[in-house]
Amino acid sequence: MADDLVVTRSWAVPAAELAERFSRSSGPGGQGVNTADSRVELSFDVARAASVPERLRARLLDRLAGRLIDGVLTVAASEHRTQLANRRAARERLAQLLREAAAPPPAARRPTRPTRGSKERRLSAKKRRGDTKRGRQGRYD
Repeated sequence: MADDLVVTRSWAVPAAELAERFSRSSGPGGQGVNTADSRVELSFDVARAASVPERLRARLLDRLAGRLIDGVLTVAASEHRTQLANRRAARERLAQLLREAAAPPPAARRPTRPTRGSKERRLSAKKRRGDTKRGRQGRYD
């Protein structure tokens, strides 16, 4: 449970469903960049993972459609010098992506009509602006 990726209070992705790949990073690190595999690619199979609740699977697949390759979501992190820090960053980024995709859709907007007062204020402001412009006509001929 310690390595599980906590997405929401009711949903956590087990570490066994995450795949990590390490490679050489192009970021800071001097000569160490040439030898240390500090870049992390974290992958999660959204389409086939057992931990994804069925009620969320369709929403996740729909909202993440542009980022998925064969149903797999991949996140890369290489901004830190150490592999451990990049692993943390990749896990947090993946959790945030899943959290945003799993969020319920916003409530539909109920259409409202402008009040009489707001209509009157708008029209009187237009009238004042027109009067100002009309007052400028004929000057500077």
